[in-house]
Amino acid sequence: MPLTYQVLVNHEEQYALYPSARKLPDGWTPAGFSGTEDECVAHVDARWDDTRPRSVRTATDTPACRDEGN
Repeated sequence: MPLTYQVLVNHEEQYALYPSARKLPDGWTPAGFSGTEDECVAHVDARWDDTRPRSVRTATDTPACRDEGN
């Protein structure tokens, strides 16, 4: 029987796959999806289009940061 995984997300909006039978690691919460490894990978791939942590996305998306690149 294949191992069942769940998709987890942390405060930086980063995703991880984790065996469903294991206790959640600190700092991670369920993202509401579980299945085979392949199903979980497909779920994450469909939703996680920018792999930068949220704090980096926020910092680089501010007008001051965009202006520095010019």
